[in-house]
Amino acid sequence: MLDALTLVIGVAALLLAAWTGWAAYRDQSTKDWHFIGMAVVTLLATVQLVVGIVQLARGEKAEQGTAIFVAYLLGAFAAVPAAGFMSLAERTRWGTATVAAGAVVLAVLEVRLYDIWGS
Repeated sequence: MLDALTLVIGVAALLLAAWTGWAAYRDQSTKDWHFIGMAVVTLLATVQLVVGIVQLARGEKAEQGTAIFVAYLLGAFAAVPAAGFMSLAERTRWGTATVAAGAVVLAVLEVRLYDIWGS
């Protein structure tokens, strides 16, 4: 995997978590700007998914197993969009808090992906 991409996604996810966590603290629902931030983080996760699949297709192997690596890649790809859709159902501060939680989950998944790949 690309270590720099993993780091950028982790930092972007933590920034999104801080931003939406602050909005939840201020009793704000999820706004359009938050969805733009989620889209940027999701785009980065999509790039990581493609890079990971390409590396596996080229014959490179994850240190801890291909199946678990692909499962974590898919989880990382889906974490923020799932939280975003859940925030649409809950248009209060708790929807925004859900996005913050999803972004923290993505950051943790990035650390785990780094370990699984064996970098």
